[in-house]
Amino acid sequence: MKQDETPTLETVYPVSCSVLDDSARGRIRAALGADPSIDGFPDLLKAHIGRYGLPEFLPELARLERAFDHSATGRRQIPPAADKLTVNPTVTLIPVSWSHLSRLIQPAGDTPPLRPQPGSCVVMIWKDPQSGRTHIADGHAEDLLALKLVAEQIDIASAARLENIAPGLLMQAIHHGISKGLLLSPPSKIRRDFTSKPPPLCETPDDYLTAGVFTLQWHITQACDLHCRHCYDRSDRPPVPLNQGIAILDDFFDFCVQHHVRGQVTFTGGNPLLYPDFAHIYQAADERGFAIGILGNPSPKHRLESLLAIRRPVFFQVSLEGLEPHNDWIRGEGHFQRTLEFLNVLRDLDIYSMVMLTLTRDNIDQVLPLAEILTGRTNSFTFNRLSMVGEGANLMLPDKETYQQFLQAYTAEAETNPMLHLKDNLINIVRYQNGQSPMGGCTGFGCGAAFNFLTLLPDGEVHACRKFPSYLGNIFQQSLSDIYDSDSADRYRRGSDACRNCRLRRVCRGCLATAHSFGLDIFTDRDPHCFLNKVTADGYPNTLDNSS
Repeated sequence: MKQDETPTLETVYPVSCSVLDDSARGRIRAALGADPSIDGFPDLLKAHIGRYGLPEFLPELARLERAFDHSATGRRQIPPAADKLTVNPTVTLIPVSWSHLSRLIQPAGDTPPLRPQPGSCVVMIWKDPQSGRTHIADGHAEDLLALKLVAEQIDIASAARLENIAPGLLMQAIHHGISKGLLLSPPSKIRRDFTSKPPPLCETPDDYLTAGVFTLQWHITQACDLHCRHCYDRSDRPPVPLNQGIAILDDFFDFCVQHHVRGQVTFTGGNPLLYPDFAHIYQAADERGFAIGILGNPSPKHRLESLLAIRRPVFFQVSLEGLEPHNDWIRGEGHFQRTLEFLNVLRDLDIYSMVMLTLTRDNIDQVLPLAEILTGRTNSFTFNRLSMVGEGANLMLPDKETYQQFLQAYTAEAETNPMLHLKDNLINIVRYQNGQSPMGGCTGFGCGAAFNFLTLLPDGEVHACRKFPSYLGNIFQQSLSDIYDSDSADRYRRGSDACRNCRLRRVCRGCLATAHSFGLDIFTDRDPHCFLNKVTADGYPNTLDNSS
């Protein structure tokens, strides 16, 4: 019923009235008399149960319809923004003695309404914070748990310890409550704060300003079964003891709660599966509700099956560095074929697979031929530019003109091959040139260094980016929140001053690791591969820079 519409039995109780035949409806209407509020309809039905063939659930159904109408036509306002996690003020909880009544009032999509069944139930009625539409549903245990946790301001970690359950289950209940609109959450604190605001490249600039997921890329061990020619860190760092690893996950859990984001842990190394207690730390991450990714090497099938018994990873990424001769020169003899076989294992186990290539001067012409081989074998293939640190300093990056031509060919091929994923920030220059909308760049937000991810090394060092030395602090000495909120982390988030007025800034900011590789000042110089001319003062780029 609309807000200004005069209420009638049929507009307030359409489902209940449809249950009554004409004779029963006439008798009930006569019993109501001239009561303009028609609020007495549920009680009247209850008084007439056993007469006119009325079903026993009808009074409670009518009571729910009245509450639903009150919510739909009421003027209770939902605040435009919550300053803390709170219950949606329009939520009404109504205990009933029949289940599935709510499905009679508001069927779930194309699913036929379920016949009401005797049994205690709590029905939830609320307005959606986004659309304003009124919803009604039987409250499941997870919904009621989330409402209780938030209404009573119960600390998640403390409740989990007290009840001896995984804190991730409690957070899952809360996230589901937020997604349904039962709970109101403050906006993510992982948000870009641009001091200068160049003209936006697209009509939805906020897509590239606020992150809802934060990734901790955890190099959990330096142990590795390979010795790649471009490895950027072969330093001797002891693996974190399991008990300290659990404490790190608890600290990350607190970070996500404080910053109103969902967490992802991406385990890497070395080869993370060589960490002695990997199954235990993997399970601990799952228990805290984190999404889990793995950057590793081909591994035995039974190791993957043991992880699947805990939780399916969101992805497993392996690396190939070009066609077989070049790849095996970089990663070791036989690696190419082992990786292709491992991709088959990942496919058979229904694990999302990703293949990453480290782009150099020597393999740039092998990327697209390799993509042809990988088509149908993996879910995703993309590349990162070489970071010329560690042993990677012995290899070379392509020159700017060659790289520009490659990006143009790669993006053209990606138009017809969805397996080719767009990652490098500078691809946005090609898309700008072609009149296309931007993509999110390296992390979905351009350079995500110290923004929507941090890198954690085995000895507790935290870096802004895993590809070059960018030390921010040590997690054994500071909390992750203190490290993230530090001035040094903020400096990495802001990137190079050379990009300050570029209108592609929100989705690019170049690559700090590449600038570092060329010995440049990452905070003042721009990415040496950037082929966009210097921008004008109003933030509009001029022509493409074709000089090398």
